[in-house]
Amino acid sequence: MHMKISDRRKDQRPREKLQTKGAESLSDYELLMAIIGSGNKQSDVTKISHDVQRLIKEKGSEITYDDLLGIKSLGPAKATGIMASFELWRRQFEVPERPIIDNPEKVAAQLTDIRDKKQEYFVCITLDGANRLIAKRIITIGTLTSSLVHPREVFADAITDRAASIIVAHNHPSGNLQASDADRAVTERLQEAGELVGIKLIDHIIVTQKSYASIL
Repeated sequence: MHMKISDRRKDQRPREKLQTKGAESLSDYELLMAIIGSGNKQSDVTKISHDVQRLIKEKGSEITYDDLLGIKSLGPAKATGIMASFELWRRQFEVPERPIIDNPEKVAAQLTDIRDKKQEYFVCITLDGANRLIAKRIITIGTLTSSLVHPREVFADAITDRAASIIVAHNHPSGNLQASDADRAVTERLQEAGELVGIKLIDHIIVTQKSYASIL
């Protein structure tokens, strides 16, 4: 049984305690209470915070918005606030384990493994909302055509990754950086598909052994 927030001395309530003693004085449980703020008729904030803390212990950094909505009495507004708080912290203060890819040069740095291939390798790079690398995958090997590179194959893993955007790339074994009609057709088709599924195509990069070029 959890003590209700109203049963606590006022100076021991999370928000008041934070104001007088600093955030470092609060336990993880109390920090969650401060973020959530208040409960409702079904559950006091202490009960909701306990359930969120249990979920965090179970799922860690893999916790999702839908997971939070599964907690009784935690509605969309509070679930959104919690996820936004977690994501802001990760973006601003965590030591990045995944590189931020926000320009063609950084994309090219991820493509050293396909620069000297004798066949065309088509690659998809998935990114989160802060442009951090989630994954890089080879989609197809062979001549690039719009029928070979199907949006279904490109976006299937991006959806699973919960990616905010993607960058696609392929190599030109000939060493010619000029985009072909097929290159542009594939790019347009992926742009249209990305708009439908809500995952933006940021760029399409062509690489050769010595250089790179952007189609977009």
